[in-house]
Amino acid sequence: MQEESKETLQPEDLSQEETAESNETTQENPSGQENGKAEDIQKSSMPEEPDDELARKIEGLEEQLKEKENRYLRLLADFDNFRRRSKLDLEAAEKYRAQHLITNLLPAIDNFERAMQIEPDNEQTKALLEGVGMVYRSIIEALKTEGAEQIEAVGSEFDPNLHQAVMQAEEEGKEGNIVLEEFQKGYILKDRVIRPSMVKVSK
Repeated sequence: MQEESKETLQPEDLSQEETAESNETTQENPSGQENGKAEDIQKSSMPEEPDDELARKIEGLEEQLKEKENRYLRLLADFDNFRRRSKLDLEAAEKYRAQHLITNLLPAIDNFERAMQIEPDNEQTKALLEGVGMVYRSIIEALKTEGAEQIEAVGSEFDPNLHQAVMQAEEEGKEGNIVLEEFQKGYILKDRVIRPSMVKVSK
């Protein structure tokens, strides 16, 4: 058998091949090493932010957040107060809706009361006064349906919230601060005084 001859690479050939491979690698990524070095230089050149400066920024942001939260809470409270006031105003408007009408009717009611105090001198006047009394009682009943009532005065203790004292007098057997006489009737609508009673009070 004849031995096959094997080609052996000489050192010079190996050196040439390594140089060729190195050149090919350099040609494929000629700027790879340079980019890596540039990134390392850039990272090393970036100044690190001190901890105290970062803490100040965080504290400032927290203060801004707290201020905005407080402002939001104030706005929310103002809105709740506005809504509550609006509700109370609507309830009051519904509750006292008849006040203006009743106030305008009071002078006419006073005239009815004065007319009823007249002593009739004949049957015709008597019949007329009876008709006036019927109309008067109908008006008073209509006022009651709206929650308006006459204020009790004569014989009761004087109440400055309900009565207006225009005279004072001494009377035997009467304690002080008692309503002795009523000159003009007062009216109350539910829990609101429309007009106080005009009265004379004992000393």
